[in-house]
Amino acid sequence: MRIFRRKAQVVPSQPGALGELDLYLIAEGRHEELWKVLGAQVQRDTDGNLLGTSFALWAPNARDVSLISDLNFWDRNTHRMWRIENTGIWQIFIADLAPGTKYKFAVHTSDGSWVDHADPLARATEIPPLTASIVEESSYTWSDGNWISNRSKFEPWRSAVSVYEVHLASWRLGLSYLDLATELVSYLKETGFTHVEFLPVMEHPYGPSWGYQVTSFFAPTSRFGSPDEFKYLVNALHDAGIGVILDWVPAHFPKDEWALAKFDGTALYEHADPRLGEHPDWGTLIFNFGRNEVRNFIVASALYWLTEFHIDGLRVDAVASMLYLDYSRKEGEWVPNKFGGRENLEAVQLLQEATSTAYRTHPGIMMIAEESTAWPGVTRSTDSDGIGFGFKWNMGWMHDTLEYLQRDPIHRVHHHNEITFSILYAWSENFMLPLSHDEVVHGKGSLVNKFPGDRWQKLATLRALYGFMWAHPGKKLLFMGQEFAQNDEWSESAGLQWHLTQFDEHSGVAKTISQINRLYKSTPALFERDTSPEGFSWLVGNDAASNVLAFTRWADDGQPLVCITNFSPVPHENYRLPMPKAGTWREVLNTDELAFGGSGVINQPIEIAEGSDLVITLRVAPLATLWMALVAI
Repeated sequence: MRIFRRKAQVVPSQPGALGELDLYLIAEGRHEELWKVLGAQVQRDTDGNLLGTSFALWAPNARDVSLISDLNFWDRNTHRMWRIENTGIWQIFIADLAPGTKYKFAVHTSDGSWVDHADPLARATEIPPLTASIVEESSYTWSDGNWISNRSKFEPWRSAVSVYEVHLASWRLGLSYLDLATELVSYLKETGFTHVEFLPVMEHPYGPSWGYQVTSFFAPTSRFGSPDEFKYLVNALHDAGIGVILDWVPAHFPKDEWALAKFDGTALYEHADPRLGEHPDWGTLIFNFGRNEVRNFIVASALYWLTEFHIDGLRVDAVASMLYLDYSRKEGEWVPNKFGGRENLEAVQLLQEATSTAYRTHPGIMMIAEESTAWPGVTRSTDSDGIGFGFKWNMGWMHDTLEYLQRDPIHRVHHHNEITFSILYAWSENFMLPLSHDEVVHGKGSLVNKFPGDRWQKLATLRALYGFMWAHPGKKLLFMGQEFAQNDEWSESAGLQWHLTQFDEHSGVAKTISQINRLYKSTPALFERDTSPEGFSWLVGNDAASNVLAFTRWADDGQPLVCITNFSPVPHENYRLPMPKAGTWREVLNTDELAFGGSGVINQPIEIAEGSDLVITLRVAPLATLWMALVAI
C-alpha cells in the first residue's frame, strides 16, 4: 500500500520554533532538556505578557498531525501542524492559547486511521480516567537552595541512608500533595528516616498498578494536585532535612491506544517484534532501547525529575527485565543479541547513559537498581564497564533473612547459613537492604505475621530484625506500615491501619524504629564503611545452636559498635562474648526494653580492663538485638 503524507514544509518563523541545534541533538538522542523543546511551551514577551503556546511532537511516520484542544473545540481541521523536513518533528504555535488548556495530538497514522494521543512530553494531565494533556507553566519558587548546595557534596555510599517507602494514595487516604507536605513531613521527622521513596508518581491510568504502568513520563499524577503542588511537597521535605527518591519505570509501558503504543501507526517507542517488544508477564510494551529518539526520551525523563523537581534519587524498577532478552520467556520466544547471547546490549547502553548523565549533571543524587540477579557490576562505574548505579537492592539478603525467620526457632539451628550468608557477598556491590512493598502483598501477609510463635514472639522477632538490619552493612529501606507492625498485608484501597498505633504493642515497635534511626544517624560505624569489608568483623558467626550472631561495625576513626542478635525465644544468661576493644561498654539499643514491648532483659555497663582476654558475660534477651558502644577507654 502506498502511503501519502502531507509534504514537509519549512516551518514559518514563530515563537518557540526549534533551532538547528535542538533538531541535531534530538536526532542524535542527546538532548538533555528534551522537555523544554518538545510538548507544550508557553511563550511570553519580555514583559511577561502571554503570546500563546508552541507545540512540538516527534511522529516521523504520521501522514498528518493536528493540535486539538479546548480552544478549537477538539476539531482536528483547525490547527494542523507543520512537519519539519527530514526530522520527523511536527510543530505549531497557537496565539493566546494559555496555561491550563486541555489538549491532545490528533495523529493521522501510517495505516490511514486517526488516533487522538496524549502528549508524550506532557507535564500535566487530567485526573484519570480522563486522558487529555494540560498546558503547564510553573510559577513555583524553590527555597531549598542550601539543601541542593549541600547535596552536591553528599557521599551517599558512606552516609546514613534510611528510606521510608510510601505509596502516596494509601499512606493516609484522601490526602493531597499539600496535605502530605504537613502530615507526611511531620511523621518522617518523628520516625527519623533520612529519605522517603515514593512508588511511581508519574501519571498512570490504572490506580491498582500502584503507578508501575506509566503513560506520562514527565507528569506527576494529577490525583493529588498540580505539578507545582508536588514541588511544594518536595521542598517541604527538603526543608525538614529529608531526601526524596522516586520509583522510575523505564522498562515498559502500557498498551493504551491514546498513550505511547503505535504512536504514529508504527512501533515508534516499542519494538515491532513481540519477542522484543512485549512483556509476557505484565501485558505491556517494551521500549526500543536502541533507537536514538527513544533513548533520548527515557534519559530526559530521568533528568527531568532530577532537574525540575529537585529529586534526590531514582530507584529504577525491574532492571533485570531490561538486562535479559530471555527474561520470563521460553525457548524460541526471544531473540539473541548480535553475539548470540541473552544480554540486552541496548538496554545496558541505555542504563549506562542514564546513570552517568544523572550523576554528571546532579552530583550527590542516588541511582538505585532493583535488580534481582547476579549480573556483575551493577554498581561499578561505567568507566569500568559497569552499569553505573550507586546502589542495588540486596534481594538475596531479603530472601534469605525472611526464609530464616519464617522457620520455627527450633529448626533455625539447621539453617544458620541463611542469616549469615549475605556477608560473603556484602561488598560485591553497593547494597541497599529492602523490606519493600513486594514483601507484604499478593497473599504474603504483613511482616509481623510472617514469623512463628505467639503474638509477643512475633512482635519481638520484628523488633530484633530491625535492629539486626540497621546494623548489617548496606543502606536501609522499609515499606510504610511495617514501622508500627501493621497486622494485615498492604492494600492500596484500604490504606494503613493507623488505629493500631494506639495500642502499646504497635507503638512499641514504632518507638523501636525511631530509636534505631536516631542511633543509626549518630553512629558513623553503622554507615561510613558500608561498602568496605574493613567496616565489618565477626565476633560470633557460628553459634547456630543458640540462634545467636554478633559482629562489630567500624567507623573510619576506629570507633566500634557491636551488634548481638538472639533469634531464639530463649534468653541466654551468662553468654560469653569476645569484644573488639578494652574499655567501658554499654547498651545503646536493646529491642527487649520494656518501653518497646519487650521483657526487660537488659545489661548494665561492662568494663573490660586493658590486657584482659576481652571477653564479657552478657544477658542476651530472647528474640532481641543489642547494640553496644564503647564509651570510655
